[in-house]
Amino acid sequence: MTKVQLPPRLLTRRRALLAGVAAVGAAGTAGLVSTCAGDAPIRGAVTPAPAAGAQARPLLKPSAYRLRPLTGFGPPEVAPRRTLVRRAPLLRVSGRGRTMVLTFDDGPDARYTPHILDTLREYDVRAMFFVCGEMVAENKDLVARMAEEGHVVGNHTWSHPLLTGLSRARIRKEMERTSDIIEESYGERPAWFRAPYGAWNRAAFQIGAELGMDPLAWTVDTLDWTTPGTGTIVDRVEDGAAPGVVVLSHDAGGDRTQSVHALRAYLPQLLDSGYHLTVPERHYA
Repeated sequence: MTKVQLPPRLLTRRRALLAGVAAVGAAGTAGLVSTCAGDAPIRGAVTPAPAAGAQARPLLKPSAYRLRPLTGFGPPEVAPRRTLVRRAPLLRVSGRGRTMVLTFDDGPDARYTPHILDTLREYDVRAMFFVCGEMVAENKDLVARMAEEGHVVGNHTWSHPLLTGLSRARIRKEMERTSDIIEESYGERPAWFRAPYGAWNRAAFQIGAELGMDPLAWTVDTLDWTTPGTGTIVDRVEDGAAPGVVVLSHDAGGDRTQSVHALRAYLPQLLDSGYHLTVPERHYA
């Protein structure tokens, strides 16, 4: 996977995060406002109100660190032995039949995920959603819809922490708690896991395997979390398209208007170019 050269400003934020500074980015917007010229706001995208009779609680906002994913992390040189063996996160899938995989991280989010699901359903395409448990807790209906429409739901931890800075017990809690709520909403436990920021370590490999999950990384990073503009996101997907590619996008963690509009643009283009967009099979030893 090609390393992305971050500008000094983002490198500074990366260092701040690694040093344990919690606030490294702006909080997510409460409404839906496009940050790309020419993008129309998504119709019907409103912040859901608490259910009647529910205890009053502040609206769940995306964690600040989720707006600034880290890049450049890789797997350990020697991965642990396990029943479900991979020496590194799966980066590519079988390219037979010009196959590609679309993946979406950090959701589900009631403002954006339904629109992504609508587009995928319109074109009869299956995708992967790596969800955070704290987001599933607020949007179980969306995870149930993913199951009904044939998408694969993977584990992206409960609160999207940097796993390389956590104890084994905390890593297990983050992963196991998320698998539990996915099973409750999706109907089965997740078979795939993606480490936040792509930061795997030995403990994450071992614990993921113990929980029955295979690690999946990505090949093409749209960097949509930087809100670079819908056209730029589309260009990154189309320029990186190739058999076996795994595309990383986000359906939560900030204003994802551009991600929604970009999917509507590049999905039919990929299909017209002969790509088969599907989900990967598991790889056993």
